Amino acid sequence: MLFPDLYLAIEKERMVKLSVTIITYNEERYIGQCLESVKDIADEIIVVDSLSTDATKEICLRYNVSFIAQPFLGYVEQKNFALAQASNQYVLSMDADEALSPELKISILNEKEKGFPMDGYTMNRLNFYCGKWIRHGIYYPDRKLRLLNKGKGQWGGRNPHDTIVMQKDSSVGWLKGDLLHYIFQSDKEHIQKMRVFSRIAAESLYKENKSKNKAYLKVIFGPVWAFIKSYIVKLGFLDGRQGWLIAKNDAFYVFSKYKKLIQLYRLNT
Repeated sequence: MLFPDLYLAIEKERMVKLSVTIITYNEERYIGQCLESVKDIADEIIVVDSLSTDATKEICLRYNVSFIAQPFLGYVEQKNFALAQASNQYVLSMDADEALSPELKISILNEKEKGFPMDGYTMNRLNFYCGKWIRHGIYYPDRKLRLLNKGKGQWGGRNPHDTIVMQKDSSVGWLKGDLLHYIFQSDKEHIQKMRVFSRIAAESLYKENKSKNKAYLKVIFGPVWAFIKSYIVKLGFLDGRQGWLIAKNDAFYVFSKYKKLIQLYRLNT
């Protein structure tokens, strides 16, 4: 073949480009490995930072990223803001404490070479919790839709539990490999986060005027079902001590969420 380098350059230019978006706030612990895992597949990396006070910005600027300072708007709103900054049609949206496994990276590259024939792609998320990879319970396969044609979907759901919502006519495929998620390092850290998340969730429910009549029942029976589902139905007990902690803290989260929701209704009636 004549001029092979020129041919490869032309083929690369024709390939559908991929943007990666990441929202951050004080993520110096994990942002480096997140960026390292996507740098070879991304044509553009956009970091939207909620005014971090640690070394997040310094670490990000070691990579070829567009770093945007944006006060936190809410999980759904912040991720949609990041999505809107992407200049390419296909976008991989990640959290700063996530990274692509080698197998998932290959899967994404294969789809990219084919021009991303689907509108969206789901992938399994594998959580590293208190020193152990969790392969049962509510934490696995923990399937997430994270790669999408931004003209076919956007972030939705209820804060803090954001999710990508695709249009009804969208085609969605599944990618082999795991999205590695480095979650809580200790039981104490998990409980603290659940306190924050339960407050945000209660406020979201209150604004939507949801579950007002059911809150008293859910504060009693919700935690029981949450524990049974995680530990028994989803086989969380197979993950040992970590499986028990996850089930216990999920029950605590449900209890705390509806307790705070009841308090909001009492304060405002």
